[in-house]
Amino acid sequence: MPGYEASVFYGVAGPKSMPPEVVATLNKAFNEALADPKIQKRLADLGGEPTPMTPEQFGKLTSDETEKWAKVVKAANLSIE
Repeated sequence: MPGYEASVFYGVAGPKSMPPEVVATLNKAFNEALADPKIQKRLADLGGEPTPMTPEQFGKLTSDETEKWAKVVKAANLSIE
C-alpha cells in the first residue's frame, strides 16, 4: 500500500494494573541495558537499532502502529479465518 513503511519492534509490557513505581524501575533497567555498548553491538550485529523509550512513548508507538495496520487490514479487506 503506498505511503506505508513496515518495520519490526520489540518491547516489554505488563498488566495494566502494574504499579507505576514498578513500571519506572523496569523501564530504567531496560533503558540502561540498551545503553550498554555490548548490547548495542549485539543488536547491531542482528540488524537491530536500540530505541530507548519512556512508557508513554512506547504506548504511543503501539497505539500508532495498531491504528496504521488496522487501516491496511481494512483497505485490503482481510479477515482471520
